[in-house]
Amino acid sequence: MEASRALFLKRCVMMVVGILFISICVGCYRLSGFGVDAFTCMNLGISGFLQMSFGTWQLIMNAVILVIVFFTVRQCIGAGTIVNMVCVGYGADFICWLVQDVFQIPMTLPLRILALLIGCLFAGLGVAFYMAAEMGIAPYDSVALIIGKATKEKIPFQYARVVSDVTCVVIGVVFCLAAKDDLWMIVGIGTLCNAFFNGPLIQFFRIHVSEPMLYGRKMTR
Repeated sequence: MEASRALFLKRCVMMVVGILFISICVGCYRLSGFGVDAFTCMNLGISGFLQMSFGTWQLIMNAVILVIVFFTVRQCIGAGTIVNMVCVGYGADFICWLVQDVFQIPMTLPLRILALLIGCLFAGLGVAFYMAAEMGIAPYDSVALIIGKATKEKIPFQYARVVSDVTCVVIGVVFCLAAKDDLWMIVGIGTLCNAFFNGPLIQFFRIHVSEPMLYGRKMTR
């Protein structure tokens, strides 16, 4: 019983830390000015086009995807799903507000590069943490699993993630151009790194970091 409680507590902590990492990741991508992660790229493009708060639009988009997840891979829905839906967008808004408005930190080139590196690292770690916790994952992170299920696992998770990420970038670019916003604030080297490498990084961190931390042994995939 004690071991079960300890494992449950570790899963809760891992879920919360993973979601915190994703909020930091999204905020750092935005602050870097080198482009944001793929899902944020799409949501910033659409929210700018609609002249809506990023956090509010991201919550709406997550709700739409959640309906699809419910009818396809509902085992991915849990407490972490709801926390992720509500907290990540507003958390990223809060981080950007602190840096830009409260502390008014000038984002010099070294700080922008540092923010980009933190964003890339925390993107993979964050998803790996709350996927390993198995307490529900973000609706968007379930998309790669839906693709895998639809193709009868012919497309592995890491490659299905690349497909979904690249699609999001394309949608974000289209809406950003339609709104006549600054394209380079949402698309850049950071976006490309995230779109093509985040899937493999998530898988790497799941196998070598998050699952060994949770279960005390290296998992295989």
